[in-house]
Amino acid sequence: MAETLTVRFRLRAAAAIVGALASLLSHPARCQISPNQANRITSAIGNRIEALTIEGGDLGLAGGRYRIRGSDDDMDMDVSKFSGSGEIGDPRSLGDLNIAWQPRVQGSIGTVDADSHSHSGSRNGVGGQFSTFAIEFGGGARIWLGDQFSLAPTLMGMYGHTSDDSTAAASSQTSQTQTVAAGANTRLGWNENTWTVRPALNIQYAITWNRTIFTLSSDATFFHTEFAGGSNSNMVEGNAGTLANGIDIDIPLRKQLYGHELRTGGYFSRTELLGDLKDGLDTEHVYEIHGRLVLDFLNQFWKVQWLGVGGSYVWGANFSGWTVGADAAFRF
Repeated sequence: MAETLTVRFRLRAAAAIVGALASLLSHPARCQISPNQANRITSAIGNRIEALTIEGGDLGLAGGRYRIRGSDDDMDMDVSKFSGSGEIGDPRSLGDLNIAWQPRVQGSIGTVDADSHSHSGSRNGVGGQFSTFAIEFGGGARIWLGDQFSLAPTLMGMYGHTSDDSTAAASSQTSQTQTVAAGANTRLGWNENTWTVRPALNIQYAITWNRTIFTLSSDATFFHTEFAGGSNSNMVEGNAGTLANGIDIDIPLRKQLYGHELRTGGYFSRTELLGDLKDGLDTEHVYEIHGRLVLDFLNQFWKVQWLGVGGSYVWGANFSGWTVGADAAFRF
């Protein structure tokens, strides 16, 4: 039963999800919209703020550089993220039961820069230039039901800040997208603060064969987000979720480099996007394939298990991106 704290530091040029704003014409005489159109725009803004916050601050979603081709607008995103999770200490027995547990900690911090362009003639698209900062922290426990099978229920809290960096001189397209609430005046330079509650459950089954470790995992995560101050109290409030299933392979290469064994491996996963996250990204699911090459430092350097480099390619309907960065694991 391994207790591993995995940390990924990826200045991955970007990450997945969305900017936030509405779209109309720049001249006041031509900028009239109906209440129904304003409601749709406001809903789209709220979904995208929530999606940007989750993408920037949640450890379950990869950072990177992404291109999103939506039905009403396109978006380019850059996400930088530092995140980690893992168990601390040796497994502890629960009485006379054949069950053990370990405390688990999780955390993440990240930023998103997004540039969205509404399709020509679209009044339902979201356009603008947006910046998001998000941070989350929490934990729980990993419960071992055997040497290979375990569950990890966790609870985290997340704070996010999203702002519109558009300027009136940026483009007529951008200035058309600033309606932020039904019946509200158009404006530039809004900002929104949010808080999010994140309960989750990880299920994991590990198999070892000739020192190669295969890990099957499933993660179900729920996000409830609400307004915590900013320009418009009616814009952000909603629910989202993810369901990720994947397999990770860790392979020792039996080759030495600078006195450390080389290891390779990676993972493949599919993540279902639910609720406001699906609407904000305009994608129902994404795939990720990741590869890594690392040096084994276990029992040789502090609590480090391995250090190396890794990269991923992520894709889905209307969606593609990539990420590269450091890949590190710690064992406590």
